Amino acid sequence: MSEAKLTLSDDLFEKLPEEEKNSEFIAMALKTFAKDAWDRFRRNKLALFGLIFLTIIIILAIVVPMVSPYQFDTQDMANRNALPSMQHLFGTDKLGRDIFVRVMYGARVSLSIAFATAAINLVIGVLYGGISGYVGGRVDMIMMRIIDVIYAVPSLIYIVLIRLVFGDSIGSMMLAICLTSWIGMARQVRAQLMSLKEMEFSLAAKVIGASHSRILLRHLVVNALGPIIVSLTMMVPGAIFTEASLSFVGIGLNPAVPSWGKLANDCRSLIFTTPIQIIWPVAAISLTILALNFVGDGIGEAFQARTR
Repeated sequence: MSEAKLTLSDDLFEKLPEEEKNSEFIAMALKTFAKDAWDRFRRNKLALFGLIFLTIIIILAIVVPMVSPYQFDTQDMANRNALPSMQHLFGTDKLGRDIFVRVMYGARVSLSIAFATAAINLVIGVLYGGISGYVGGRVDMIMMRIIDVIYAVPSLIYIVLIRLVFGDSIGSMMLAICLTSWIGMARQVRAQLMSLKEMEFSLAAKVIGASHSRILLRHLVVNALGPIIVSLTMMVPGAIFTEASLSFVGIGLNPAVPSWGKLANDCRSLIFTTPIQIIWPVAAISLTILALNFVGDGIGEAFQARTR
């Protein structure tokens, strides 16, 4: 009887050949969070174009003033208001200074201010908003009312007062921009953390005895990193535009510092005689802000797709 059952079992079931055992296995490469976000980002053509453009601008801003035979402040009164040529790619200004070198040096100033202020705003906004959203209660209420008081005063008043006290240096400009621009970051981080701190992973970290600082920085802030990075990329064009607009109206940097806004302000008196001079700094500001917006949109879509 047992032999009959064994024979019947052997007839009904056969061992699967080795070559067919993994026939339905779907091979898939493992991706980290950053790799997946980068793959989605580079599929966005506008975002990739913006990143390439910014890279080129940064390289030119570093290299051109170093290798050019002209200095940004070298005057040539015999060659004033010259049109673009092979000798001067963007022409010369009313004092005979090479505009191409001045625009690239202005990129150093404007981009340095923009990236530095964005980094400072990131640190202040994340810490302030993180503490407010994580602690909550009376502490949150007091911290938000402080923000309301700061935000109630027009930022132009802060800028003028700081300029009067600290002068028209790059440091005072960065301080003036940072004084109020971190508020948006703080509010966004607070809103994110107020929802994240009620989730299971946060409660689990509390149960196992993690410290408040570890929960805040290693769990909550990390999970809110997507919106934070998107907001950070939007801060950079805002800082560029603020510096350029202040320099354009004459309350920005020292006149000897050729930022993009200062270059546009210098060309304002020549707009009817040699209008081409104002095109270069304005085009640099516009294209850089546009590229940064493309990059910000691409980062936002990459992180949002990851979240979904």
